[in-house]
Amino acid sequence: MKTVAALALIGSAAAFAPVQQGRVNTAIAGDARSPDGLGVDPGPLDLFDPLGLVEDADSFPRRRAVEIKHGRIAMAAFIGMMVQELGITFPGSLDLAGDVPFSSVLDDGMGFAALAKVPTFGLAQIALFGFLAETVAMPAGEYTGGPQNLPGGYDGSPPFIPGGYPGQIEDVDARDRALNVEIQNGRGAMLGVFGCMCHSMLDSCDHHFFYPITHN
Repeated sequence: MKTVAALALIGSAAAFAPVQQGRVNTAIAGDARSPDGLGVDPGPLDLFDPLGLVEDADSFPRRRAVEIKHGRIAMAAFIGMMVQELGITFPGSLDLAGDVPFSSVLDDGMGFAALAKVPTFGLAQIALFGFLAETVAMPAGEYTGGPQNLPGGYDGSPPFIPGGYPGQIEDVDARDRALNVEIQNGRGAMLGVFGCMCHSMLDSCDHHFFYPITHN
């Protein structure tokens, strides 16, 4: 599970590569202060943009798509880190020789220490997965998609990656709320995953999520 989470995190890094594409209009009903109407925190932060990135309307669609993609990956990674702390891992080993079982990946901590346990061939697979994700599954140059052409709406890449969007939310207000919830949760997960990876490097902090369960 840890390897899958790390794989997803590293695979997303290619999304930062510059892509030449014209401006895409992603405007939907929402907060008029945001180019696409989304991402404005309903809580105390409100419109938090200290660098003034929303003013660059030409590059904003790409930034929004990358943010949503990274947030989705981080949410999956955060759940993976919690599950592993409970001792739930895949059976088998990371290498063909069976010298690195999945259950041993977190022996020296999660995050950076766990990634260091991945064999070289495994790292090559992670790089290949990231390349395919950015060019086929969730193309880095595709900013919107789906029936409603929404930000981050990657519609697959037929015939290899199936498309389709079952359960589309037609009500505009409900859809905007759901999209904002996803963006805010993704932001929290990105901070949470990075924080836990750094936290695991501290000698005095071995556990994070389920300490009362794992130590009783």
